[in-house]
Amino acid sequence: MPSTWNRSPEEFHKIYLANTEAFYRVGSKSLAKELDEFVTGCALKLWSRAGSISQRHVDMANQIYSKGQEQPKWLLWSLTGSVCEEDAFLPPAFYWDLAEQDAHRGSQASRTFIRMLTNILLYLAAVDDDVSFAEAEFITQCADKLGAVCDASGVKKSGRALNPMDYVSSNEPGFLEKAAPRRTETAGGGSEDNKPKGEAPEEKPDFDELMARLDELVGLENVKKDVKNLVNLMKVRKLRQENGLPVPPMSLHMVFMGNPGTGKTTVARLVAGLYAAIGVLSKGQLVEVDRSGLVAGYVGQTALKTQEVIKSALGGVLFIDEAYSLASGGENDFGREAIETILKAMEDHRDDLIVIVAGYDKPMEKFLSSNPGLESRFNKYFHFPDYKGEELLAIFKGQCEKNGYALRGEAEQAAREMFDKLYENRDENFGNGRDVRNCFENMVVRQSNRVAAMENPDRDALMAVLPEDLKDGES
Repeated sequence: MPSTWNRSPEEFHKIYLANTEAFYRVGSKSLAKELDEFVTGCALKLWSRAGSISQRHVDMANQIYSKGQEQPKWLLWSLTGSVCEEDAFLPPAFYWDLAEQDAHRGSQASRTFIRMLTNILLYLAAVDDDVSFAEAEFITQCADKLGAVCDASGVKKSGRALNPMDYVSSNEPGFLEKAAPRRTETAGGGSEDNKPKGEAPEEKPDFDELMARLDELVGLENVKKDVKNLVNLMKVRKLRQENGLPVPPMSLHMVFMGNPGTGKTTVARLVAGLYAAIGVLSKGQLVEVDRSGLVAGYVGQTALKTQEVIKSALGGVLFIDEAYSLASGGENDFGREAIETILKAMEDHRDDLIVIVAGYDKPMEKFLSSNPGLESRFNKYFHFPDYKGEELLAIFKGQCEKNGYALRGEAEQAAREMFDKLYENRDENFGNGRDVRNCFENMVVRQSNRVAAMENPDRDALMAVLPEDLKDGES
């Protein structure tokens, strides 16, 4: 093992046993061997995504498998061959029974197993000299596929789906804490989260709660997957830093591209909180601005105005909406001054500031090419597609449920047709979630007018949304 890796295989094996001992007592006597082989297989697949399997990988795999006994003489080509032959990820046999038992009894063993495996894989990823996005993606896939088994068992046994975010890597004390103690974070200030001096800071939502919010978002499947991959990647980078391992430079700044109302600000806020929860950012606040919040009307004032905004965003995320407007005024426009000030801050505060620029696809492409420094500092691109009709309907139903309304009779079909039509006839002014909000507010007005004409409406009548409440063009 290289000198920078400050834990020997023997030390790693002790940590591994401490996290897996409970599972050796579940099921048959051969479970220990099955569990070791499964973790070894996952480790090999993880390392193969880094590009190659080296001798130190072999040493670590042997140590896991041998359980402290004499290490088997596995050949490197044999390990590599097993990776190629077993391309599909298949949970171990005992895990299916474990998930069934949990769904029936309401126990937590299968969820604990997912957290245990995820944390072990995160630590194994830190063995490499570098950590790749492909490795982080594999860890996310493992957690999601194990979670799918729990989902299926939950529906079958209890008639309800278990929360999938219970199966994404957790911040519950466990394997990672044995390797690196958790930091205690406090809520930070920002444009939305500032509290008066002297007031106790508000406790931030924990990692699991933030991940649950991410998963609850309608649509955006690719965006949610990429966020999970990035979070796992940053977890490994933090773990490598805490263990004295080299971490290659990596830009954390992002570009969110898409039409209005597609959830860009919401995802940015979740990213800020998630990065704070894993220690990448010190506070985790979101400071949202547009051109008017950065650009002043006189020479020399824009830099000062922009610096104040940046100062409020330190420790969190600076979210610049319609960022392309900063470069739309020509060479002498003060927006150029704001861009130069932001670029300098991105370099000076690269360890505790993330800048996310957002806007329409084509204008954003033009914006990034307007300054040589911009394109080099943003290498993470997220595309937020327009919501389809069924997704618009899901957002609408969520707003109804949250506000105490319920679609009755043929109202749901009427709403489905309304949002399908809205999507199919969309133009450059299509507002996605914003249009859904407008539809909801118009529905509330129509429904209120209808109910107001009733004599002594009961609770059900006050909640009921009928097809006539959804008619287009009425207010």
